[in-house]
Amino acid sequence: MEQGDLPSAFGGPGWSPRERPLREELGSVWAPCGVDREWGTLRAVLLHRPGPELEEVADPDAAQLLERVDLERARAQHRALEAAYRAEGVTVHLVKPEGTPPPNLLFVADLFLMTPEGAILGRPASTVRAGEERLVARRLAWLGIPILRSVRGTGTFEGADALWLAPDRVLLATGLRTNEAGAAQVRDCLEELGVTVTLTRLPRGSMHLMGLLRILDADLAVVWPGRLDEAAMAALAAGGFEVVEAPDPEELRRGQALNMVTLRPRRVVMAAGNPAMRRCLADHGVETVEVEISELARAAGGIACMTGILERGGP
Repeated sequence: MEQGDLPSAFGGPGWSPRERPLREELGSVWAPCGVDREWGTLRAVLLHRPGPELEEVADPDAAQLLERVDLERARAQHRALEAAYRAEGVTVHLVKPEGTPPPNLLFVADLFLMTPEGAILGRPASTVRAGEERLVARRLAWLGIPILRSVRGTGTFEGADALWLAPDRVLLATGLRTNEAGAAQVRDCLEELGVTVTLTRLPRGSMHLMGLLRILDADLAVVWPGRLDEAAMAALAAGGFEVVEAPDPEELRRGQALNMVTLRPRRVVMAAGNPAMRRCLADHGVETVEVEISELARAAGGIACMTGILERGGP
């Protein structure tokens, strides 16, 4: 049978080959999404509203919480965070799990890393959080967001351990939450996208890279003094970042002062009640939107932890 006699299903004249790369299908075949810089204009986020899973916690430490959480106060503070994002023009999506989820689902940022072509699905390091990735995967799929890879085998990876230093460079940390096997899988996926990965090691007592470093603009970063290793500091220097040290250790430990989200270059949403950090940021031309999260912070995380980034625009 000659080519012209074939039906389209077998490659005949009516066959329509799919030639555009995935990145060009975002916004048509797939939903708009993608991140390649921490300071790009924030367009869409994924959050989880706290629910009865927090009320049912009998032993906060066993659930990896710092203290018991008052659910009504936590819900009110989370609604305020949602409102702050919407006021900035950010689309807010919710996980909406069926049934009662694990108590840490609130911290959506840990469960995936967004790339320019879709999400790398995490695999949380603790048994307490096992399965949260499944709930987020279901929601990402429903939203029409590609999942490029799921960390598998003995690998563990939490999205808060990776930060974009440039559209072609990522800083990736190993430590308590991301092991070497998980980091290798994430690195392989990013390298397929043409991204260079710098590995760094977190010190004992650190939860995530996110808690030690925030990127506020293409040339401005704020860090927890003395907590990043030489590899991380060298990567920031090579990227041309001015590195500002957070000024108040007490605000860092108790106020979630560093746990902020960049809304656009030199504008952030941060936890209220951290005047030293607010002044430090203002001295470097950074505008702040403050949200009270004192009750939410009892669950052992802050605004950045609660915010899964789905889409950022250009500078």
